[in-house]
Amino acid sequence: MQKNNFNIEKITITQVREVMLKKHYSFFEKGDYNINIIGIRSENNVANSFDDFMLSIYKKNNDWIKKYYPITTDAGTYWLENPMNVKGTAILIPNQYKSAYKIGTHKDYEALTQKEKVEVWRDDNKDNILDFDIAKKEWGFFGINIHRSNPYTESSQVNKWSAGCQVFKKVADYNDFMKDCNISKKYYGNSFTYTLLKTTDFKT
Repeated sequence: MQKNNFNIEKITITQVREVMLKKHYSFFEKGDYNINIIGIRSENNVANSFDDFMLSIYKKNNDWIKKYYPITTDAGTYWLENPMNVKGTAILIPNQYKSAYKIGTHKDYEALTQKEKVEVWRDDNKDNILDFDIAKKEWGFFGINIHRSNPYTESSQVNKWSAGCQVFKKVADYNDFMKDCNISKKYYGNSFTYTLLKTTDFKT
């Protein structure tokens, strides 16, 4: 699927845990619905595809659950070419953002919304190529939320659905994800850690 033969179906929880611990990130293993929310960005730097993944890993009745969903972790072509911010369009930098999210409101519906600072690159050259690593960096509150695209079915292209947010392709996947987050909230409060990895972190 990717240049390093990344296949989300074959990635094991053990592999994910090893990558997380190697980076000195937290990996939650105690208690039911203590969700590890992990985005995995593809190597493709051409914008507008839902070519990334969201992993949701947690225990239920002491058994591990692994779910994965197609998402985008970067902005669509429209916002790259028409930045909201004069500094350029935000691209979330891979890292672990501890307790940075809460269940809140994105536009008029429930989503995971940013509540602590995150770090982004500012892509300011107004083309459809995602400038990883070479753009200017900035920490702050940018409304880099985790939300859905099409409210009725799914979207084939990112377009205006993301100006830097982490966006689900399919509404059914998103509803399933938010259902788990709401259960987790009852156990651990309204605070969620989000980790963004890359497919190249997994040597397969």
